[in-house]
Amino acid sequence: MWRFETHSFHFCVAEATITLQDVQVIWGLPIDGEPVSGTDLKRTSVQWQEYCMQYIGFAPEEGALKGSWLQVKAIISHISLVHITLDTPHLTVVQYARAVALLLLGGMMCPDSSGNFRELCNASEKGKAAIGGALQLVQIWDWSRIIPLCPGLGAPRVHMGSHQIDNNRVLPGAPYGAMWNCEHTFPRTVRTTVRVIRDILDEMQYDQFIWQLYDMESNVIMAYAGDFNPQLWRSICPLIFYAIVEMHHPERVLRQFGMMQNIPD
Repeated sequence: MWRFETHSFHFCVAEATITLQDVQVIWGLPIDGEPVSGTDLKRTSVQWQEYCMQYIGFAPEEGALKGSWLQVKAIISHISLVHITLDTPHLTVVQYARAVALLLLGGMMCPDSSGNFRELCNASEKGKAAIGGALQLVQIWDWSRIIPLCPGLGAPRVHMGSHQIDNNRVLPGAPYGAMWNCEHTFPRTVRTTVRVIRDILDEMQYDQFIWQLYDMESNVIMAYAGDFNPQLWRSICPLIFYAIVEMHHPERVLRQFGMMQNIPD
């Protein structure tokens, strides 16, 4: 169960939460530097079309725009028509790369089809039926870190549907999360096995609750570990997303770092 008082999951045997270490290892994103936050409500639809044309190479139709929101299918439609070759102008390549990055962020890493982001504290309330945000991160985190759900460790007890690891990746230096090759169809998603997963988590014993630590010396992680900031992974600090401010409390989940856990405040 997610508890908003501590911003962590409360299992029968321990607390757990996603930390800055998980974000950096799974996604390979920087956790230090200037923050990217805010929204722009001043631009008109025409101005947004001009903005898109300048930075991602196409002007979406008005129906694809809702204020500063751009439909994912409009980006997919555009990039499917662009073919990058050795002769493609540099500006076109840069615009294409920006469009793909926007698609990855808004269409895969942090999707929110409702247009109204719901963080875990809000989504865990009774009566809530939808949640947006970094659900991909949550899924990869629990598959990678909670041993009863880790494929090859605890997961063989139940058909989890999406547990597929691609060890033959072509691109070098891809982050840890890129190992997961997930093929989703309705009968095979976790949604159809939610009761079984709940039972697995409820049946965990204290002596079985051992965190699967990241192998920091593996070739996968070492390929991009030079950009890590391990000195910040256990920092207690506010996490800011527009109007939402939540505290990062790694001191409550020290076992996720391979340390002894004291009784937190």
